[in-house]
Amino acid sequence: MTIDVIEAQQAALRALYAAHVGRGDRYALVDFPDHANVGDSAIWLGEVAMLRAVTGNDPDYVCTWDGFDPDAFARASPHGVVFLHGGGNLGDIWPHHQLFRERMVAQVRDRRIVQLPQSIHFRAPGGIAAFAKGVAAHPDLHLYVRDRPSLELAERHFDCPVALAPDSAFALGRQPRGAADCDVLRLLRTDDERIAHDDLPRGEGRIVTTDWLEDGVLPASRPGQARADHYAALAGARVARGLALLSRGRHIVTDRLHAHILALLLDIPHHVLDNDYGKLARYIDAWTAASPLIRDRATTTSAGAALA
Repeated sequence: MTIDVIEAQQAALRALYAAHVGRGDRYALVDFPDHANVGDSAIWLGEVAMLRAVTGNDPDYVCTWDGFDPDAFARASPHGVVFLHGGGNLGDIWPHHQLFRERMVAQVRDRRIVQLPQSIHFRAPGGIAAFAKGVAAHPDLHLYVRDRPSLELAERHFDCPVALAPDSAFALGRQPRGAADCDVLRLLRTDDERIAHDDLPRGEGRIVTTDWLEDGVLPASRPGQARADHYAALAGARVARGLALLSRGRHIVTDRLHAHILALLLDIPHHVLDNDYGKLARYIDAWTAASPLIRDRATTTSAGAALA
């Protein structure tokens, strides 16, 4: 009997969120990912969907990493849990998100902070000790991680409750698949987590190679629109772009974790490469290895295309 990896992860997510908030509770959700990477927007939408399902409320306060206003936060959210956006930026690859996280842990001491599921990777070991110091000083910080190596690191270094949990994008549930127009879509990283893969000819129609780091047309903020609603519209537009892009491929080859996750939600068979520190393999080992949609874990892009 095939395990339904989507429903299993949704159940785990509901248990995570329900451990910290309940019906009618107020909360803040910070570090909105205002950039074109589809995966981070999928996480945000999943976080909002799960928090609404559990509490019945929208967040009292939202902000980007560079938009936190302590006075506005105190007025809008005088009480309640602060949720830190999840993803793959706990560490030193994307330092602006890590520095914001450390500032929140240092400045917000009067309530619980919940770090939603993250992958952890520090290239320089000194960063672990610096973050550990802030964690130890906070009276009520809870940390969730997406894979077992991150769990082992966190349990070894961070003096706070730590648990394994799936990526919040799974809260989005299954998605309708659009029409395919190519045999193989290679969605490959072009950012700081990229590693070199064997190259392939781009082909004419049969093989399409791309990434999803360029925004399309985004909805403008309307007069009087709540910031949380504007953020949801931005994230929704980015995720819709990503779903349409992935739907183009009859098969997908990717080294992006959220291309793998959204391919599962779209029911598209795919071959998985990895980023520079093994993020995809770690996640699959923890959560999605049982899915029949993962055709293979190819080691090169040419191998992935051949398998497809």
